[in-house]
Amino acid sequence: MHHRIPAFHRLARTSIALAVLSLAGQAAAQQAADQAAAAPIQKVEVTGSTIKRVAAEMALPVTTVKADDFVNSALTTVADVVTSMPVASTNVPSSAGAGTNMNMRGIGINRTLVLLNGRRMVNEPLSNGFVNVDMIPMSALNRVEVLRDGASSTYGTDAIGGVVNFITKRTYKGLNVTGQAVVPQASGGGREHRLSILGGIGDLEADGWNVYATVDTHKRSALEASDRPELTSPERLAELGIAPRAATGSYSQPANVFSPSTGITGNPYYAAGCKPPYSSPALRNTCIQNANYYVLALPGNSQTTFFTKGSLKLSEDHLITAELLHAREHITTQRAPTTTVGFNGAVAQITPSSPYYPGGSAGVPAMAGLNGSTLNVSWSVAELGPAIARDMQKATRLVVADEGRIADWDYRLGFVYGAGERDSFFRQGYLNGPQLQAGVRNGILNPFGTQNEAGLAYLKSISADGGQIRHTTNLYTGVDMTFTRELMKLSGGPLTLATGAEFHHDANEDRALDGVINVPYQNRLPSYASGSRNISAMFIEADLPVTSELDFNVAARADSYSDFGNTVNPKASFRYQPTKTLMFRGSASTGFRAPTLFDRYGYRLPGATALTTSRWDDPTLCPGTAGLAGSGKAIPGANPLIVCNAFLPVQQGSNPDVLPEKSRSLTLGVVLEPMRNMMLSLDYYNIHFRNSIGQLPQNAIFTNPAKYADLFVRNADGSLAYVKNTVMNLGDLRTSGVDVGFSYGFPRNPAGDFKIGLDGTYVNQFENQNEKDGAWISNLGRFGSVGSGNVSASPTYTFRWKHTLRLSWAKGDWFSQLTQNYNTGYHDLNNVLPQYFRDIEPYSVWNMTVAYKGFKHINLTLGVSNLFDVEPPITNSNSTAYANNIASPIGRAFNARMSYEF
Repeated sequence: MHHRIPAFHRLARTSIALAVLSLAGQAAAQQAADQAAAAPIQKVEVTGSTIKRVAAEMALPVTTVKADDFVNSALTTVADVVTSMPVASTNVPSSAGAGTNMNMRGIGINRTLVLLNGRRMVNEPLSNGFVNVDMIPMSALNRVEVLRDGASSTYGTDAIGGVVNFITKRTYKGLNVTGQAVVPQASGGGREHRLSILGGIGDLEADGWNVYATVDTHKRSALEASDRPELTSPERLAELGIAPRAATGSYSQPANVFSPSTGITGNPYYAAGCKPPYSSPALRNTCIQNANYYVLALPGNSQTTFFTKGSLKLSEDHLITAELLHAREHITTQRAPTTTVGFNGAVAQITPSSPYYPGGSAGVPAMAGLNGSTLNVSWSVAELGPAIARDMQKATRLVVADEGRIADWDYRLGFVYGAGERDSFFRQGYLNGPQLQAGVRNGILNPFGTQNEAGLAYLKSISADGGQIRHTTNLYTGVDMTFTRELMKLSGGPLTLATGAEFHHDANEDRALDGVINVPYQNRLPSYASGSRNISAMFIEADLPVTSELDFNVAARADSYSDFGNTVNPKASFRYQPTKTLMFRGSASTGFRAPTLFDRYGYRLPGATALTTSRWDDPTLCPGTAGLAGSGKAIPGANPLIVCNAFLPVQQGSNPDVLPEKSRSLTLGVVLEPMRNMMLSLDYYNIHFRNSIGQLPQNAIFTNPAKYADLFVRNADGSLAYVKNTVMNLGDLRTSGVDVGFSYGFPRNPAGDFKIGLDGTYVNQFENQNEKDGAWISNLGRFGSVGSGNVSASPTYTFRWKHTLRLSWAKGDWFSQLTQNYNTGYHDLNNVLPQYFRDIEPYSVWNMTVAYKGFKHINLTLGVSNLFDVEPPITNSNSTAYANNIASPIGRAFNARMSYEF
């Protein structure tokens, strides 16, 4: 059943919840304030600066999520943690096997810098442009700090979108075992299980040392799209204007055929209704495959992370630490079944000598007008089931650090070694393409039905299952040093100087193995690429407390790239607090982001290397309405099965001429405490960068084929060789908006302690250019034909408003929290017939948890995700049936967590 909650009802529920809370009283907030007043003030290093200070004095907008918040919100993985942040547009483990990434401000995953304990991690190997946060040990985390302004002089000026710093526990003593399970209410996959064991010995303060280690395992079963028919059924797709039967079929089971000599297109089983569930009738007497019958709504994944940290305190001013991280992740990806249509130009053919020729001895129905002509066959080998591949990622990271004090200088030294590896394998349903075509041509295989014993034996003999697709490795090695001291006293406090330097070496090697050439529908050709670069940097930072109310911070960073030369980028920020209840803050900085190693040095092949992410019409060979797949009609002599409503060949890969991006970032904010235990913050941000690096969205290319005619590369006979879709410099991108933070602890009440908190982001502007000095295209509140530097050519969108609202109650050993994740609606992609133009409504999901810690050594948490079982929005994008990067298709799910502390 489709659950639709009217906007008035959503508003009413929120208002009632707030009204109830407003009647409650204050205890927890007052008690916490009293304890804080009694405790000594300690200065700490907060993400965004190397100078330690009281956290409340920060001029930069930093959001902190503590480990307790993970439990209170029933978050199972690091992916859940970052997805809950409104500032981040975060993708769950992808169908491409890349893992989970962060996309702050929606400006591209390559522009968000992810750190672990203030130092860089090795990137996901294949794209080499982002960190797979699945590799981070959740059970070891103490908190997550999100620096929401732009390029950082401390960590790197490539952090245009912001910095996310995952900070582990400083020490741990004891033993903790935690188990967690998530069970969806609806049948099918999506079940999750997590187990972690955390143990440590030694007291750093009393004994001078501590060592702890954790093993964290998590597994989620794959969720088939067919398990959620309310999102992917032909009836629902018909409502969106993308019903399968509204277009001409391409490959299917039974196969569609095209006669080059007579121009006849069709399917011998069309009159019989094709062969459900494999296919259904489509236009022009063809059958069409229902891809949603095979693909995954969520991929299955499993991960195991080992993390250990040792600390040795040689004196009060000298601490040595060592960290070791090793993580593995397996992601199961799935696609529609093997087909005889590939991007290499070869097609399967059947001749009258085959017993399976229409009207032949095997009983396949005849088709009028064929006249014994040789037929091109577009066959989907559906009886083998979906084509399943398996991606395996490994990451190893070693950090050795020394920090202390010599004379008047505080220092920090570090060495980082990181290695990443990614391997992908054929697991099920993959065949040798040339031999598959030969089996059809020789009459061994029946492309119109199930196989006999000989056909099954032949399919088994040409299986590619178990073969390796790709092997990619990454290497990151670096050293860093930072020195800090107070120089002199100013009216507001000491003038503090920090300076430092770092050097790191990045290397990447990527190999698509030779065996892939025999699996053409895998959309990959053999390739080899490698690249490396050295980056050295120096930075300086000064904190100038002019008065007790006014503080300035100025910094600059100089980077030297072995392949792009030198760049210097300054940053300045201020904090002005005229009263205890009012503070103003702001920052300005410039940034520089070099192309990733893949962008510049990745594989580069002369012809087609992949297929489009969605079905399209060839604008020359199947002219129709631009951008509306399935609306065209093949010209005489062209095979409509491969030029109309089809996945077309594209050329992807690196670009040796791609240039760096340069950015400018501004923030200006105010923090208010209008009443006791209430905090309100408003932070305006404005980001503009030039020469954005990315792929031109395929939606833009096929919607404007005349404009991008030079990207359509054709063979001598006029057939499409490929559409050029490599990495390139696009135009500029600019975005601005306001981050909102609110918290309030209600007055003391016998019923318990009540709190409310809200974090939200309002986007005022998001637009970019697809080419230098081109037209500005808005991506705000709508699908956009814009390239934001993501590792995908699919269209994206940006919400006008997104927030997380938390309502909590605590009394004694009990705790409960109600959480709302909300985003505004947007215009759908609407590249369908005009009568199907539509808007997607705002989306709101409520989660609830209840925790109890009254048992000795045991903490229990029970929760319900998607409390009202609201379905995710569905979209008429022709690349996905539902908005899977803003919502989960799982539906209502029950969560149980138990932690035992020995």
